Amino acid sequence: MCRTVGHLPLHINTAGLRRAEFRLRRAAEVRYPRGVEQQDLVFSASAAPTPHIHTVVELMRLVKGQLDRTFADVWVVGEVSGFRPSNAGHCYFDLKDSDSAVHVALFRGVAQKVRFRIENGMELVCHGKLDLYTKRGDLTLVVDTLEPKGVGALQLAFEQLKAQLAKEGLFNPERKRRLPFFPRRVGIVTSPTGAAIRDMLHVLQRRAPGVDVVLAPARVQGDGAAAEVAAAIQLLDARGDCDVLIVGRGGGSMEDLWAFNEEVVARAIAACRTPLISAIGHEIDFTIADFVADVRAPTPSAAAEIVAPARADLVTQIVGLRQRLRVGLRRWWELRAQRIADVRRRLRPPTERFANYLLQIDHARERLAQQMRRGLELRLSQCAQLRSELEHLSPLAVLTRGYAVLTRVADGSVVTHVTALQRGESVRVRVAAGAFEAIVGEIYET
Repeated sequence: MCRTVGHLPLHINTAGLRRAEFRLRRAAEVRYPRGVEQQDLVFSASAAPTPHIHTVVELMRLVKGQLDRTFADVWVVGEVSGFRPSNAGHCYFDLKDSDSAVHVALFRGVAQKVRFRIENGMELVCHGKLDLYTKRGDLTLVVDTLEPKGVGALQLAFEQLKAQLAKEGLFNPERKRRLPFFPRRVGIVTSPTGAAIRDMLHVLQRRAPGVDVVLAPARVQGDGAAAEVAAAIQLLDARGDCDVLIVGRGGGSMEDLWAFNEEVVARAIAACRTPLISAIGHEIDFTIADFVADVRAPTPSAAAEIVAPARADLVTQIVGLRQRLRVGLRRWWELRAQRIADVRRRLRPPTERFANYLLQIDHARERLAQQMRRGLELRLSQCAQLRSELEHLSPLAVLTRGYAVLTRVADGSVVTHVTALQRGESVRVRVAAGAFEAIVGEIYET
């Protein structure tokens, strides 16, 4: 007889039962690999075993159960690829290496706790569990903790925010403002129960007891501390009656000081119109607030010393300035007196200069008379030359050679032709040495 198991036809007879049983087992191992649940195959000469066929949902449930038991606590390292945040606050990306990739889900609750900014190409060490989305058969690593490889998360977040704000110009020296020399009112943002406020008040009371202090209490570490610090800065700045602000707290770890590395605090300091001093931690501690503030103080006590010069120091400074003023005035007076004495030595009575002035006047008079004589002679010579030229060109010079000019007495017109005359008409005759009148007698035409 012939039975089919899976897709392999087997020919069995009674004589070859053992051999057929062996071949059937081999076929079952090929069809159903080890590790997958299957029913025991029962062999008989009359019937072959029937395999259990899983539905898709059963198979997905089996795989999901195996994943939940085996991969509920895994660490995976890889490179971020295809990072995409959703509107709901979740983040999705692929974690890959040179050979494989796995889809990663970072849900909103965990994403809000991540201090640094996830970027494509960044190497991350992720902790979570493998989950199977049974409807599509997608394998996803659900992350509950992640850290950048090779550097701490807080340090990376610090460097990322520092680079961003520096690019925007919030650290530029030209935007820093000068502190008032002697403020009348100081605003302080810090915890009302910490040691920092006690230290600052003690220094202010000792160095400048007349300075008013306005405290805006705020938490300086923990969740929500950054928002409280930013709100306190905005509150004191909006009052407008503080000459300078101090934002500070005592020392601590990077996690303790992290509120002052938040972007909301940096933005509040940058927008503050009142000069602001950051006094956070110890001298070796640096935060984003230190770079944005107008002045950084190494400690809260040092910030109080900066805003309030000691009264004794001011008195000493005033005495020194007074002494310098006296010495300067004395030197100025001596220099001016010396200059006056030098001018007085150079001055002479005005009468001593009269003789020189009279002599200069005589010389000037002589030069003037001489120039006038030369000018007159030149003008006379020019006039004589012009007169000679005029006489040479004058028509009267022709009359000296015996010619005469005849004009009619009636209208004074010159007679140029005899036809213009009539017998008995009176004419005037001009000769070289005078003129006379005559009456026309005979008229002759030539």
